[in-house]
Amino acid sequence: MEERENFIATLRGETIGIITNESSSEELFQNRTLRPIIKLQNNLLIQVYINYVVKQKSIFFTLSPDKKLAHIEHSIHRDEIFRSILKGIIIGFFTVEEYFDYAKNSSNLNKRMLNMICERLKSQVQLIVSQ
Repeated sequence: MEERENFIATLRGETIGIITNESSSEELFQNRTLRPIIKLQNNLLIQVYINYVVKQKSIFFTLSPDKKLAHIEHSIHRDEIFRSILKGIIIGFFTVEEYFDYAKNSSNLNKRMLNMICERLKSQVQLIVSQ
């Protein structure tokens, strides 16, 4: 098991963001765990979203830029199955210790995780459209 933990830590890389003595446990988890994993999984998240809109026979690709952003937000926050897929893509890169920390406060951490994924996809909407 130690081998997996070391592999994951090496693959993900360093903490992203500022950590201070005043940082809450959620901020620590966000910057040490969520941000590096979401960055690592960026290309997969984009492809998963493209697949989602294609399978949903969505009009996403015909929407105005503002409506595309709203569509991304709506699909992440309203589609439970899609949300679960996104969470699984991230949680699969947790170490066992991180999973235990996550399980203690999963509701708040899920909100952070999904908001971060949403903002990342919205900031890369041109990549989604060009695929």
